[in-house]
Amino acid sequence: MNISNLTVLQIKQKIDTLQIEEYEIVLKQLKKDNRRSLKKLALKLESCLEQHLKEKKRQTKLLKIEKFYRSKGFKFIAGVDEAGRGPLAGPVVAAAVILPEEIYIDGINDSKKLTPRKRELIYEDIKSKALSINFCCIDNDYIDKVNIHKATLEAMKRAVLGLSITPEILLIDALKLKGINIPQQSIIRGDSLSMSIAAASIVAKVERDRIMKSYDKIYPHYGFDKNKGYPTREHIEQIKKHGFSPIHRRSFRVKGLYDI
Repeated sequence: MNISNLTVLQIKQKIDTLQIEEYEIVLKQLKKDNRRSLKKLALKLESCLEQHLKEKKRQTKLLKIEKFYRSKGFKFIAGVDEAGRGPLAGPVVAAAVILPEEIYIDGINDSKKLTPRKRELIYEDIKSKALSINFCCIDNDYIDKVNIHKATLEAMKRAVLGLSITPEILLIDALKLKGINIPQQSIIRGDSLSMSIAAASIVAKVERDRIMKSYDKIYPHYGFDKNKGYPTREHIEQIKKHGFSPIHRRSFRVKGLYDI
């Protein structure tokens, strides 16, 4: 894009349609342009470019584990994570995600470090770019029957086995799966170290939050749309007042709720 014959308004309109990769070319032209009104625009564009390069560098680090396994010959690498081990109500949800080798997902991170709105946006980006995604929900009855740890492992296993592409290796956040014939690597704090696991953590969290919001309409007393089933003070007070709902985990023991 040659800006020399364009008005300031036309330049602004053109910049709004640019891909981030094109910013550097336009920035060089802006800096050579003598029009004062373009100085602020150049500074803004430069700041955006710096943020992009910083984010790209962070994502390169986030793909370091995947790059290592690709160098060993693994093509289809699945990240696996869960959401909902700690709540008093609702399901535990596990997700498995296979990403392509060349991937950039703006802002991707451990789901706990993102706002709900940002998670939703990134989830849509993951869905559009991933080679395969699957998630599995295990309800509170099953959790009460076998315990949350076993339920989490079962949800992860089902999420992996339901992928449309069979993964060649699993990267799992802090856990290992039994009874599954796929090489795997357990990674402590994996959702902060691996993009594949971070993607799985976002998918699991978003899907579980949607489920809890739908339950809020059925059981409005407990504030599930806000607390997502976690033991907030208000949630516990509502349990004391209204008793347990059908989606509460009766095997979870919280002080003051033993006799309800």
